[in-house]
Amino acid sequence: MLIPRLPVGDAVEFAVDWIEDSFGTILDLISEKLDFLIAGLKDALLFLPPELFILAISLLAYFAGKRNIKLAAGTAFGFFLIHNMGLWVLSMETLALVLSSTLLALITGIPAGILSAKNDIAYHLTKPLLDLMQTMPSFVYLIPALIFFGLGNVPGMIATVVFAMPPAIRLTNLGIRQVPKELTEVADAFGSTGWQKLTKVELPVALPTIMAGVNQCIMLSLSMVVIAAMIGARGLGYQVLFGIQRVDIGMGFEAGLAIVIIAVVLDRITQHLSPR
Repeated sequence: MLIPRLPVGDAVEFAVDWIEDSFGTILDLISEKLDFLIAGLKDALLFLPPELFILAISLLAYFAGKRNIKLAAGTAFGFFLIHNMGLWVLSMETLALVLSSTLLALITGIPAGILSAKNDIAYHLTKPLLDLMQTMPSFVYLIPALIFFGLGNVPGMIATVVFAMPPAIRLTNLGIRQVPKELTEVADAFGSTGWQKLTKVELPVALPTIMAGVNQCIMLSLSMVVIAAMIGARGLGYQVLFGIQRVDIGMGFEAGLAIVIIAVVLDRITQHLSPR
């Protein structure tokens, strides 16, 4: 006896078409606001001359790293190399896309992680969804993002958020669940409200784990910039894709090196911002 084929793909396609037909106006409004966010952040990053920006981010690395001269010098050298290779504007476009995607992922992911830690039903509902988000090939995200938001930075941002959000949710949930029960019992004994217990006990204790989630969120966002370029996202990823299409090894390597520099700098800064 043959088992009939389950129309999984047809059901997903129907759901995507229904969302596009029913919420097209809302999706266009969201796309407009997100595009404004990315463009505004890019303009803010390009407002300073490259030399002043390099100085500013080097000082940030110096003070974030507890007066770490090596970190500041490495940051300055890395961004000077990006400027020297003529990739400054593309790098700022990539940085704007990564920072805006990370911001949206954290605004959504940290509250979801808190809810999962506080509610077992929410935890069991989000766990398979997070598994799906982390194991589904990232190219699959591009199809509905392209249908909903068209070509450009916005669909790339949405696909990046979906790909980068799971670590923020998982590590926020883990950090709060690992808070010693003795601390929460003391808070309860002093008559703390749920909000006071969360903000004054649980989040401060869980902050190192949450910051690890922030770090991973940024790294995953950067890993998506090349893939997002396939649906029109600008920046270094588009330069890498262009180099692949032209079989230009030098162009692709320079753009890839710039991505690595940005990734290493952001990784080191966020690591030093994490409390021990």
